[in-house]
Amino acid sequence: MQLKLPAGFRADETMQLRVSDIPKVPDTSGSSEKSRTSGNRRKAPRPSLFARISVVLGARLAPLAAVLSPYVTRVTPYVRRLRPQYPRPGRDDWRRWIPSWRQSLGGFFASLGLSTFLLVVAYAATDVPQNLNSYATQQDNVFFWSDGTPMARTGWVQRQAMPLKDIPEDVRWAVLAAENASFYSDPGISFKGIGRALFRTIGQGDTQGGSTITQQYVKNVYLNQEQTLSRKFTEAMISLKLDNQMSKDDILEGYLNTSWFGRGTYGIQRASQAYYGKDVGELNASEAAFLASLLRGAGLYDPTLSGANRDRAVERWRWTLDRMVEIGKLSKAERARYTKFPEPLKSNPLYDTGEQSDYLVELATQYAKKSAGISDKDFDLGGYQVYTTFDKKREDKLTKAVTAARKKALKDDPKNAKAAHYGAASVTSDGRILAVYGGPDHRTQGYNESNATTVPAGSAFLPFVYAAGLENGIRKTRDGDAATVTGDSLYNGDDKVLLTTPEGYYWDRSGKRVAAQNDGGRSYGQISLHRALALSVNTPFMQLGMDTGLDRVRRTAEASGFLPSSIGAQVPALSLGSSTPSAIRMASGYSTFAADGRHTEPYSVLRITRNGSDMPLDTPKPKRAMRTAVADEVTSALTDSFRTAHPSDVPFSSTGSAPAGKAGTTDKDTAAWYVGTAKKVSTAVVVYRIDLTKSLEPLPLEGIAGTTGDSVPYGIWSSAMRPLG
Repeated sequence: MQLKLPAGFRADETMQLRVSDIPKVPDTSGSSEKSRTSGNRRKAPRPSLFARISVVLGARLAPLAAVLSPYVTRVTPYVRRLRPQYPRPGRDDWRRWIPSWRQSLGGFFASLGLSTFLLVVAYAATDVPQNLNSYATQQDNVFFWSDGTPMARTGWVQRQAMPLKDIPEDVRWAVLAAENASFYSDPGISFKGIGRALFRTIGQGDTQGGSTITQQYVKNVYLNQEQTLSRKFTEAMISLKLDNQMSKDDILEGYLNTSWFGRGTYGIQRASQAYYGKDVGELNASEAAFLASLLRGAGLYDPTLSGANRDRAVERWRWTLDRMVEIGKLSKAERARYTKFPEPLKSNPLYDTGEQSDYLVELATQYAKKSAGISDKDFDLGGYQVYTTFDKKREDKLTKAVTAARKKALKDDPKNAKAAHYGAASVTSDGRILAVYGGPDHRTQGYNESNATTVPAGSAFLPFVYAAGLENGIRKTRDGDAATVTGDSLYNGDDKVLLTTPEGYYWDRSGKRVAAQNDGGRSYGQISLHRALALSVNTPFMQLGMDTGLDRVRRTAEASGFLPSSIGAQVPALSLGSSTPSAIRMASGYSTFAADGRHTEPYSVLRITRNGSDMPLDTPKPKRAMRTAVADEVTSALTDSFRTAHPSDVPFSSTGSAPAGKAGTTDKDTAAWYVGTAKKVSTAVVVYRIDLTKSLEPLPLEGIAGTTGDSVPYGIWSSAMRPLG
């Protein structure tokens, strides 16, 4: 294309060329060439993300920009004057590089405004966590003896939450005076403390600094103990917001219940018990002032750890009391009374589990969860106070008696005694479990021998067969009416008497007639049922079980407390004690006779509270198992059994009435029992042998249980029950 210039054009003149003046050139290329040219054309660049955001924000902020526009116009000249000019005109040397006072002032206010803006944004963006730190909410569970004294505690932490109303004001203000006297007026954070923490972090690499109680509470329940600026900043933001959402009293209550006081304790309640052996409600201002010092670090202020610790504790204690006077929370007259440092206990008196207490805790825990409807998860979180039925004196006597028997066996026959096991339990006629012996030490033997259904009851089961016959009567013919049975009813007491049914002799599966046997093969001839029980003659009761009906014997045993799963097969051996009750259930069964025929399921918990509030508890109610006359007759026969077997022990009765009880032996000598009742308390003791390293099959006792005249189970029973009656 040629460009034709006008005739008068000069070289120093400029000229514009309009594209529209250029004539269009017709497209003579083919369609393929046009397509190729179109394919090689570059796309226009996409706007940047910032540009796109600016467009969107510009549209939304247009109304605000319109309002601010007049003010921006007025301020712009001043802002331009504050804009640094380097080097500064009219200055020499180094002064050319120093900002003017206007520039410095402007920079300061700009920084202040930006910082304020960022803090406002951070505050708005910070949410108080919905869930507390699980460790901060976990508490321990405390178990008490029947007299209300502490027995044991369980849980990973020693903590019991206390309502603020139950914490004396002197205790509260001792903590506030020591930690944060301005707590009720501050905004939840300490700017001075945060500044000190920042200074130390930058200058010395230490992030420690003063914190308000609100900040410490936030750290305890929402955050961790990590010492970083980011954690400190988050702590401050949450503290500010929490201070606006929670009352000061609620924050203080939470702080006092979650703080670490040393000796394994969290919270002021457990600290009070650990250092002074009393509840927090019993503390005075002096003791509270010492506990407040522990918040700075129990390792530095527990006086029992070192002399230096004691010096620090005394100094801090004095300062705290003086500080309480200074802020008007302690009178000078009262302060004058506290001149002697309140020495704490040498060690934590809170009971820990171990040995027998573990077995007791195990029983009480199982019952508490079931009867109060507490889930495993909730119980593990803690905070429960479990008041048990266990009697400390009886528990100590029973444990001492079994321990002595165990040691004697290990000394006399160490080979067989290694596999010996001892279970024992005492149950009242109203179902309360007073004491158990579960084993030598729960930490080495986890299962509870008092609650184990391992070995047969043997002849200790005969009273339940007797009760079933007295209650239901007997039937000698299939269609005949039931005949009444009394204690005077006579039965054949000879050895190897063949058992009969309404249809004839009883045959076993091998096609042999079954015969009843007595211990030692002794025969007694015709004997009354009352005397047969007193002398523990087996054969009359095996036949009585057949005449009464083994199904009725089973029902009577279950109604008296035996678990259905422990009842033996419905064959003649059932009457001879093939069932395998635990010591607890055997004692519970005998307690039914002492309760005039009413049975109450054995239980181990009287009351449960959580953080001081009572929880609903399903306590067993007595149920009729047999008529009173039946229970009285069985008790009478058992009393005669005791008098016959142990005549020299009858005078030990403090009431003049002999206990009621009898021994229990088994066919293969795999277990020896003694079960007896005195003063409405039934105690069952069992001795057996099992080598757990080989099998769960009971082994012959090999003399470990003693002889008839020197029975180990009876020795344990009589030692635990004295004075008898």
